Amino acid sequence: MQISDIAAVVTGGASGLGAATAAELAARGAQVFALDLPASLDRAEPVDGVSLVAADVTDEDQVGAAVEQAAGAGPLRVLVNCAGVGTAARILSKSGPHDLGLFRSIIEANLVGTFNMLRLGAEAMARTEPLEEGQRGVIVNTASIAAFDGQVGQVAYAASKGGVVSLTLSAARDLASFGIRVCTIAPGIIDTPMLAGVNDEFRAGLAAGVPFPKRLGRPEEYAQLATMIAEHDYLNGEVIRMDGSLRMAPR
Repeated sequence: MQISDIAAVVTGGASGLGAATAAELAARGAQVFALDLPASLDRAEPVDGVSLVAADVTDEDQVGAAVEQAAGAGPLRVLVNCAGVGTAARILSKSGPHDLGLFRSIIEANLVGTFNMLRLGAEAMARTEPLEEGQRGVIVNTASIAAFDGQVGQVAYAASKGGVVSLTLSAARDLASFGIRVCTIAPGIIDTPMLAGVNDEFRAGLAAGVPFPKRLGRPEEYAQLATMIAEHDYLNGEVIRMDGSLRMAPR
């Protein structure tokens, strides 16, 4: 599938993986709509071809309006879900059991938000004219290697990302008759703004655990992979680890 002259939606598009992906798609000629929360958009750098849209991925009305805005700009063929949150808390600690509200909020943002985008994005894609082999679009979700190697304190995050992994094949099968592909990227440790506050020693320790290349991943590498998935019509129902062969230790 060609990237040029299409509309694309990227969630979490104000920074990190989402910003890099939005910029890459725009550079390939797509009209990109980068969705994020208002506070995040206020800090976003402007990029040619990228329209910033305030939307909470868990809000049905906000997502519906944003998707329709994108679909009105051209055939909506690409959706990349990068929005997500993470926090650390054990099931049981000295302060007591894991806060149930916190667990729900992580599931809501990472799993329910992804599904909300998936269902409404697919609905809009299904209305587009099919291409040569019947393809209408592709949806790329973001999980994490925590879905497979959840560490101590990652129970909520791992559960949310595990849900994204598990829905991938089912979603691809659900949407096959509409010519819509679904894949998921499971990144390892990526050098995003979430790591901006750590010192060089801690950063070096994270990089040392990666077999090869022995460094942190770059947002641009995620963007490159997401774009390749969009262009590669035979990739479907697949979860791809992008982690330098890292397997996370318990802590």
